[in-house]
Amino acid sequence: MAKQTHESTRVGIVGLGYIGTVVGEGFVQHPDGDVVAVCDVDGGRLELVGDRFSIPPTQRYREYESMLEDAPLDAVLVGTPHTVHYEQVVAAMDHGLAVYCDKPLAVDPEHAKALAARTAHEEEPTLMVGYQRHLQTAFRHARKRYRDREPTWVTASITQDWIADSAGTWRLEPSLSGGGFLADTGSHVLDGVCWTTGLEPESVRATMDFHDDEQRIDRRAHLDVRFSNGATGTFSFLGDAPAVREHVHIWDDEGAVYLEGKEWGSRRVFEIERDSSEHHPYIDPRHEQTRADAFLESVREGTEPPATARDALTVTALTQAAYESARTGERIDVDLEV
Repeated sequence: MAKQTHESTRVGIVGLGYIGTVVGEGFVQHPDGDVVAVCDVDGGRLELVGDRFSIPPTQRYREYESMLEDAPLDAVLVGTPHTVHYEQVVAAMDHGLAVYCDKPLAVDPEHAKALAARTAHEEEPTLMVGYQRHLQTAFRHARKRYRDREPTWVTASITQDWIADSAGTWRLEPSLSGGGFLADTGSHVLDGVCWTTGLEPESVRATMDFHDDEQRIDRRAHLDVRFSNGATGTFSFLGDAPAVREHVHIWDDEGAVYLEGKEWGSRRVFEIERDSSEHHPYIDPRHEQTRADAFLESVREGTEPPATARDALTVTALTQAAYESARTGERIDVDLEV
């Protein structure tokens, strides 16, 4: 990754919805970050967030290309609908800019492969993907367990009232979202499991209940995944539940680690031994690095970010294979070859 040579990273934000404002606020408040431009097609949001972040009117843009051409930038935060991530990330990198992109990085596996291949070159700008479980103490603790052992069986699930929450937004418009609950919130669970364990998905068989007649927006999804080391996993995503709960159970020959949590707070860790005894390690989330801080550190130091394009490729390839399986009724191979 190319290393930044001056002190403050000048950031432009495209997409001023939840990610653009919440993660964007992290850049505004950071001593090494400076939000100097914002962009959104919605003039009302542009004015609201522009005022909130004290952005001069001349640095508020309705067109992304204009911001890239005119604004004095070192980096871009991409918080737009999923299907335009790829073109916007590529455009920013072509301008020599580092990029923080919300998940998923791409909805087309070939696009994800292209970005994974591109970022393998050290001279390319930093590209970080918004999979924040890589920064969470509970998942980092669990990841240590699999440095020297392999999982054999995984179960994971997440629930959310996603369909109701997404009503009237682009998330229920397939041309913008690229999928439903699996592609959105479910993306975090797939990434969390694969990153924590180091497992690579080999094939998937999936069933889904769809919200739309065209079978593009899933409200419920169930995945049976086979991994390259012989491990198997079952994943359930319920997008019309009344509350948010997440459960990740990872078994190996010595026992298991459970990650449990509610809403969007910190997760708890339970370690299960061979004799069925349990250990509850103390997890202190107070010193977790923020997404903005992790990104700025990677840009400043020229180091690999916590969540990479390669991580994102695993999720995109598995997600799209699951959609194909649900529509065809067949088990589908997951292609991770770059």
